[in-house]
Amino acid sequence: MFRRFLAAVAALSMLIPAQAMALQCVPFARQVSGIAIHGNAGTWWGQAAGRFERGQQPKVGAVMAFKPTKSMPIGHVGMVSKIVSDREVLIDHANWSLINGRRGQTERGARVLDVSAKGDWSQVRVCVRRLGPRH
Repeated sequence: MFRRFLAAVAALSMLIPAQAMALQCVPFARQVSGIAIHGNAGTWWGQAAGRFERGQQPKVGAVMAFKPTKSMPIGHVGMVSKIVSDREVLIDHANWSLINGRRGQTERGARVLDVSAKGDWSQVRVCVRRLGPRH
């Protein structure tokens, strides 16, 4: 899966408390990044052309755009919150992990690893963690 990054135009001070949100990934990413793009996550990369900086390397405040796949047909977006290393970042996103047994929750500091052979972020793995009580 190919991942791309859109530069955010808003400061990180726009972040809102995760517990106040019960969102899908797109409205959450739009709100925390300030990138005013609408539509499914899989359309963000194309819609950003000529409007926002696009690149292949993660930057804090950028939106990570996940290309649609068979198992994720409308894509996914999350905002890069920290660069841990050249092959690991943390993102803030919504509607990925089960939190207290429910989807549609926001998650801060989710680990994303570059697992591409060339270290070019063309393949990544999002580390899913179990949040809340086990059932």
